[in-house]
Amino acid sequence: MAQNLRVAVDVGGTFTDICIMDETTGLVRIEKTSSTRDPIEGIMGGVSKAGIDLSKVALFSHGTTIATNALITRRLPRTAVVTTKGFRDVIEIRRANKEDLWDTYKDVVRPYVPRRDRLTVPERVDAAGTVIEPLDVEAARSVARILKRRGVAAVAVCFMNAYLNGANERAMRDILLAEMPDVPVSISSQVLPEIFEHERFSTTVANAVVSPVVVNYTSRLGERLADEGYTRDLLLLHTGGGVMTPASVKDFAARLAGSGIAAGAIASRHIAGLCGFPNSIGLDMGGTSTDVSLAYEGQSRITKDWHIEFGYPIRFASIEVLTIGAGGGSLAWTDPAGSLRNGPQSAGAYPGPACYGNGNAQPTNTDANVTLGRLGTDLAGGKVKLDPELARQAVEGGVAKPFGLGLHEAADAIVKVANANMSDAVRLISISRGYDPRDFALVAFGGAGALHGVDVARELAIPVVIVPPNPGVTSALGCLLVDMQHDFSQSCMVDATDADATGIEAQFAELEKAALARLTHEGVAQRDIVLQRSIDMMYRGQWRSLAVNAPRPIGAIADLVQSFHAEHQREYNFRRDSAPVSFFRLNLKAVGVVPKAEFAVHEPTGASPEPVSRRRVWFEGSGLDTPVYRRDDLPCGFSFQGPAIVEQVDATTVVPPGAAAEVDKYLNIIIRVKE
Repeated sequence: MAQNLRVAVDVGGTFTDICIMDETTGLVRIEKTSSTRDPIEGIMGGVSKAGIDLSKVALFSHGTTIATNALITRRLPRTAVVTTKGFRDVIEIRRANKEDLWDTYKDVVRPYVPRRDRLTVPERVDAAGTVIEPLDVEAARSVARILKRRGVAAVAVCFMNAYLNGANERAMRDILLAEMPDVPVSISSQVLPEIFEHERFSTTVANAVVSPVVVNYTSRLGERLADEGYTRDLLLLHTGGGVMTPASVKDFAARLAGSGIAAGAIASRHIAGLCGFPNSIGLDMGGTSTDVSLAYEGQSRITKDWHIEFGYPIRFASIEVLTIGAGGGSLAWTDPAGSLRNGPQSAGAYPGPACYGNGNAQPTNTDANVTLGRLGTDLAGGKVKLDPELARQAVEGGVAKPFGLGLHEAADAIVKVANANMSDAVRLISISRGYDPRDFALVAFGGAGALHGVDVARELAIPVVIVPPNPGVTSALGCLLVDMQHDFSQSCMVDATDADATGIEAQFAELEKAALARLTHEGVAQRDIVLQRSIDMMYRGQWRSLAVNAPRPIGAIADLVQSFHAEHQREYNFRRDSAPVSFFRLNLKAVGVVPKAEFAVHEPTGASPEPVSRRRVWFEGSGLDTPVYRRDDLPCGFSFQGPAIVEQVDATTVVPPGAAAEVDKYLNIIIRVKE
């Protein structure tokens, strides 16, 4: 039986989104179903609702929030930490910093593992990686017996300086597994072999605490899919922008934390590339939050500086995504100084915006857009009915009267504050990183992104806005566009003047050996493996580093130094060619290329659809008679001028006065923004 379908599932807090692509035609169809308490029930219900024959599915990819939610809610199995004697409290001491420097009363949340479950053993490795005290085997066995009696579900082993020599950690793992063969053990020298004890310990602990949760979830989902006829590996999206199989999840479970937001960044980058824009900014605006990402020259920005909860970093490579509390349900409110604010408080899915009619009386962005005529009275294809009168009452009582504004002026103020918040987020990920927004296209998606995309683009002088088909399920689409990917790293702390190209090449060779072994274990053919090298470098005395692409094999060290100076110039707008440069870390991205079906290409039809209706929409204080188009009616090549509204099941696109739009061959709406 031909396996010609690719299925991607993204589970959100309100809806489970499903994308189904037919490889033979390139056509994509979507399905949305309500999320359930057990995400697997929602997934299988959506698969059934979409009429998917899993025996015909060649690839099933899934972005999940299971690890993120487990860390946020602290619904975690009992986990233990085994560490070097005298270093029991590394993860609690942290960096002794605060999320809000000036709030002396706000404490950082407690560690994932309480002190009573953090046990120590005698052992020691020095700063050069030499074992100066072997693991005390009897003490290690005693610890293993204690943990077995306590019934722990996972263990993290974190020894001092193990990033240079993990022999003692491996010995401790063997002893633990001999006593508790079914308990997952995470060791820091495998999870994150890098300097900085707190970051290494914290990442290993996060990996351990979510491992039982994630393994249980992926095993159950894999079994359900197999029972329904799916014969391939389940692929799980991770934060680095690739997918991994359940076999790798067992060792690197924390890589799934934050996987959902990475899918949107991947999709926006791919869509912009199809449209001819290698530089793009993704604006994913949903009901509660907005996620902003950036791709430069076709590559997403990668960061290792992220966390689910402040104080407990997870240092796996991750696509950089900034999240702010700006969504369709974000509340408009007045601060003590009398200024109008927007978010991060949200009406959520329930009671939702005032126009939902569920009892909320505070105005939201959705209420403002309904009042301005930008949104009609139906959402989700008519499944949700909006009450314009309730929206107007909320805007009138919450903003118009307190500020002495007219109804539409107040609604416009709510939208402008939301746009300002999103514009600030775009500035943070672009201008503050050394990128000029004028060199980028803005990809607006999510349920509310296309409502605000052009306004944000105008604020930042971004010339083009791209609205993909079915923007509300773009994150699910991103799960169809990823490759198998793993990230490897190794500390390499040496001055450039002392660096040995041959020695660095040998270290990279070890990383590549591990990468090839893992991808081969996952069934990736040798011809489909791509290895990408980079070196983190810095000016001597700094501790923040920049990644510089490295050749294979390593050539002249002087060339790497010059590349670092150039990257520093781009990132920070200055360089110091006379300053000594240090190497910090070697990085290897191992990619197993997954064949991707091409999107269907449409030919211009020459047809010019008539608007399905017209309504009065307010732009900058003026009510304009505005045509309303149905997105499914817009053919390839159709062009139109603003003002215009384009409606579809999962999103509404606003083309304001002065902007011009065209439907391209992939049915993206390309909006040319004018000042």
